[in-house]
Amino acid sequence: MRYLALCFLILSGCMRLDGNLLSPGDEISQYLLDDYQGEVDFRTPEEMKVSNFTFVDLTSGGNTIKAIYLGDTSRIKTDTVIVYCHGYNHHIDFYWPRVSLLAQTGGKHRFGVMILDYRGFGLSEGETTEESMYEDVNEAINWLKLKGLTQERLALYGFSLGGMPAVELAHAARAMRAQWLITESAYASPELLAQDATHLAIPGSFFTNVKGDNAEKIKKVDQPYLNIHGDVDQFIKFETHALEIRGNYQGQHLEAVTVRGADHEDVPEVMGFEIYLRTIEDFLTKN
Repeated sequence: MRYLALCFLILSGCMRLDGNLLSPGDEISQYLLDDYQGEVDFRTPEEMKVSNFTFVDLTSGGNTIKAIYLGDTSRIKTDTVIVYCHGYNHHIDFYWPRVSLLAQTGGKHRFGVMILDYRGFGLSEGETTEESMYEDVNEAINWLKLKGLTQERLALYGFSLGGMPAVELAHAARAMRAQWLITESAYASPELLAQDATHLAIPGSFFTNVKGDNAEKIKKVDQPYLNIHGDVDQFIKFETHALEIRGNYQGQHLEAVTVRGADHEDVPEVMGFEIYLRTIEDFLTKN
């Protein structure tokens, strides 16, 4: 459905791709987390829900950015922490099952997890741009740094559109250089998204001002990299995007996980939650 919607927006000429890619989506008045009754990609079992989390207010570009840290903040100075960069068109409540699941990696709260709403998303102030996304994620990393996190314990995780800030901050370290990079269902470039949607060999710049070219930037990423992608992704096609990014990576260690039968939104569910968690744990502990 997302792929068809993207095609319609492009072909109708009613909206540029950057409006679609950086859309904050539905408005909310408060975060409900486990009590959120709206649409989600999947729901985690009752035993995987978390109660140890802290709301965090960050300041980025003069705006208040809302974030949540899952885990014990007093252990940031010793724990490995995963900074989760979520996808487009939603907010923390929508992605809460994903980060609650991620917080089970290696056992509940073995690793800290931090998620934020980019500027303009959820309850975060401001207007979203490509650069503001980088700045917002960087502020989350800086907050962790001030709490005692060091670079050898930082992992960046980008889902879908979130691959853009994750890849950017992995190769162009700002507050801190990450030790690991993980992407799930990430796109290679806006240009390839546009060409997939229109089936025409035309420049992506015709449709969008977004410059986040993950396939190009991944060439500069040296850290161990885990790329996870479903082979029947209808929104960000496996053959177009995952293979392009994987082929361009030139760093220390690549783990390429192709999830048979998985679409864009259901990779952890199709893998099976336990296999998904073991994959993340093994990558973070063996590389």
